[in-house]
Amino acid sequence: MGALDEPLKDLVGDRTAKVLADSLKLRTVGDLLHHYPRRYVERGQLTSLDELEVDEHVTVLARIEKVTLIPFRGRKGDRLEVVVTDGRSKLSLVFFNQGWRQKDLKPGQQGLFAGKVGLFNRTRQLASPDYQLIEDEEGSAAAKQFAGRLIPVYPASAQMPSWKLSLCVEMALTKHLADVGEPLPAELRAEHGLIPLPEALELIHRPHNQAEKERAQNRLRWDEAFVLQVALARRRAADTALPAVPRRPVPGGVLDAFDARLPFTLTEGQHKVCAEIFADLATDHPMHRLLQGEVGSGKTLVALRAMLAVVDAGGQAVLLAPTEVLAQQHHRSIVEMMGDLAEAGMIGGSEIGTRVALLTGSMGAAARRGALLDMASGKAGIAIGTHALIEDKVQFADLGLVVVDEQHRFGVEQRDALRAKGEQPPHLLVMTATPIPRTVAMTVFGDLETSVLDQLPSGRSPISTHVVPALEKPNFLTRAWERVREEVGKGHQAYVVCPRIGDEDEQPKGRRKPKAELEEVDAGADSEERRPPLAVVETADKLLKGPLAGLRVEILHGRLAPDAKDDVMRRFAAGEVDVLVATTVIEVGVNVPNSTAMVIMDADRFGVSQLHQLRGRVGRGSAPGLCLLVSDMPAASAARARLDAVAGTLDGFELSRIDLEQRREGDVLGQAQSGVKSSLKVLSVLEDEEVIATARAEATRLVAADPDLADHPELRTALESLLDEDRAEYLEKG
Repeated sequence: MGALDEPLKDLVGDRTAKVLADSLKLRTVGDLLHHYPRRYVERGQLTSLDELEVDEHVTVLARIEKVTLIPFRGRKGDRLEVVVTDGRSKLSLVFFNQGWRQKDLKPGQQGLFAGKVGLFNRTRQLASPDYQLIEDEEGSAAAKQFAGRLIPVYPASAQMPSWKLSLCVEMALTKHLADVGEPLPAELRAEHGLIPLPEALELIHRPHNQAEKERAQNRLRWDEAFVLQVALARRRAADTALPAVPRRPVPGGVLDAFDARLPFTLTEGQHKVCAEIFADLATDHPMHRLLQGEVGSGKTLVALRAMLAVVDAGGQAVLLAPTEVLAQQHHRSIVEMMGDLAEAGMIGGSEIGTRVALLTGSMGAAARRGALLDMASGKAGIAIGTHALIEDKVQFADLGLVVVDEQHRFGVEQRDALRAKGEQPPHLLVMTATPIPRTVAMTVFGDLETSVLDQLPSGRSPISTHVVPALEKPNFLTRAWERVREEVGKGHQAYVVCPRIGDEDEQPKGRRKPKAELEEVDAGADSEERRPPLAVVETADKLLKGPLAGLRVEILHGRLAPDAKDDVMRRFAAGEVDVLVATTVIEVGVNVPNSTAMVIMDADRFGVSQLHQLRGRVGRGSAPGLCLLVSDMPAASAARARLDAVAGTLDGFELSRIDLEQRREGDVLGQAQSGVKSSLKVLSVLEDEEVIATARAEATRLVAADPDLADHPELRTALESLLDEDRAEYLEKG
């Protein structure tokens, strides 16, 4: 496969190679051969022009309907206007001072036209597009090239239209197809009816019909799944080879004492997941387990039992939380659940208990020193904190388990730094409530062993969710505030969530917009014409003076001082605050069972997973929950469709699929979160789960028999090509 590493300049020349590298990140012959067509058109099958989007770079196959040369008034020069059609809709092409093109562009001709869709006088047009005419005469070069087969349309750029890419690919196929190696073992290809890779590459670029294209895609889908699975299987095998201290629960220890005090019984799902975790903790290699669970399914309790098991075994456990509010909430709730079991060495503390330390970045010096000392000495069997736990000065006597809550909030570097604090690699448990795209992808590909909690504990109440179209029906918003007052009147509490803190947090020009604001573009809105997102400070003020006058309303956001945040949350939890107006700082972990209502303002500015997480803050007690999604977006918009999806189901796993469909998979072995850069070209983690599962089993078998891939040199080469330096580091740390 060495020839596929040949720089493209040796194949297509310096100038074209520079354009391919700069605009499409294609640098080698292998890159080019694996740059697959986005779609295919049949000769004579015209592109549907009414589906073109403004500002999109497109390549369309259309027929010329009209050609008009128009001189400029009062000055030299002219413009050539060409109208092309698909038989229903029309598209205007315009060329400036290029009247000579009339000789090429004649009514009745078909051609491929490429450019950026613009608007002029409310009409879509391509200005000075590149084009290639498809002649009907037998013997013409274009006819010979396209006759009898599908026309590939490639992901292209303004500098490199689809048909120029096609010519480059033709050169690569002609010169280097024979150099393509075969990464898949022969027995695997035979068992699954897969064509050889050289044939697949030729058919993906030069299919004569749909059947050939599908045969090629099926083979290439397997390549992507299998090579990824081999990478992950090797990582799992390497993990198994690492030493770790087994941590087995001790009868009569703090875990047994804790279980005896629980005022409820564990769900069947919690029993099952705890058994899986305890089995992993008892092995002499590090656990790497992902705990997925619905909002409110009891993940924290499962994690606490695992931490107590490690404490019983003589080790320490760390719970890493993404925000100070959540770290404080975890610390408070765990200490309350444990009672005197969390007060070892204190007056009234249990003799078999331990201590639970809290460490955050904003703690006072004395409290910080005490927490650091308890962790370093081993007095604190459990440590809870934020990124502050990762600092160099933080030490542990015997770190046995790292629990990461809402793992997508942390980079692999941060998790790696914390795990490095153990003398031997500690066991690792990562938790998430609604899987985000990369989590879904990594889970499907099996980098972590997975446990799922899909059963809500008894006593949890249903949550009803409704969309409030504030612009179309202002009376609906009025009714929303009435419902909040009604809930407070029953003795309950409510949240109001806003995307922004206040005017003072406006960002200077040139700064990147927050993720929530960027999502407006996905919703199909004109972000320039939209008002700024609603803010906590202004919203709370308006509510106090208007619909919620007389109620006890407080605010909570990330820029409050830590003591102020903790004070607000304590008073809210104690029922001293009726309505909490907050940012997404309350998104995860906050547990106030008396809160029954939530109003999310500008809900369209949040993602699906975020909305589901926020909604999970209500309905946590015996009274039913109510979540109202307030939006100004029109009924036909993509944003409203997203809100309708959230309102239509409480199934977080179904919503994670919707989220993934919107955001795409992301780079499965890299750190791109949004799918802008992806190592998957043919394989879909949503549609190809069966292929992935089978590939995983095959890869596990192969790696067990040949860990170093000594008998599969071409597979090893394909693996090295997939795992560039960044991805290899990610996989190593992750």
